[in-house]
Amino acid sequence: MLLEINPDNPQPRLIAKVVEVLKNGGVVAYPTDTTYGIGCSIFSKKGIERIYQIKQRDRKKPFSFICTDMSEIARYARVSNYAFKLLRRLLPGAYTFVLEAATVVPDLLQTKQKTVGIRIPDNKICLAIVKELGAPIVTTSANLSGEDPIGNPWAVEHELGKQLDLVVDGGDLSADVSSVVSLIGDRPEILRKGVGDVSWCE
Repeated sequence: MLLEINPDNPQPRLIAKVVEVLKNGGVVAYPTDTTYGIGCSIFSKKGIERIYQIKQRDRKKPFSFICTDMSEIARYARVSNYAFKLLRRLLPGAYTFVLEAATVVPDLLQTKQKTVGIRIPDNKICLAIVKELGAPIVTTSANLSGEDPIGNPWAVEHELGKQLDLVVDGGDLSADVSSVVSLIGDRPEILRKGVGDVSWCE
């Protein structure tokens, strides 16, 4: 089912509909500041397993998740002083930052090294969803693993709609991905170049 939400001024009653689906363990597609993502509450084990199945993704590759602000990131990850300054300067934005996981993060979302990928996208719809839910949501591009991301909500509905509980229509987006940067060591390490400018750590 497609649910159209205003990308500039998301309607609270429609955001509440999406959150109701998520609270019931559902899986939804939603817009980010790059392309469309698929997600569920990070505390829905059943939802996370469904996303692995939908994407046909290797279970050894954990998903990243979306937080709403710096205080929420600090709840789910250990953030050094230098990392905090970078995050505050670059977020919201088209980045996924790899950080050391806090104990509250479900094991399904951690690597063997106990790290997590965290985003704060510059998109009002997905941030409103996370804020209303009161917990981060999984974020992974709306596509089968190895295929190109999908930037059109109707295409997401056509390709994956039967396996999802809801597709949020936030307008046409790019088919781009975020830049992934590890902040585990003493200096940033670029893991993937995407939309976010990474010239500052090259």
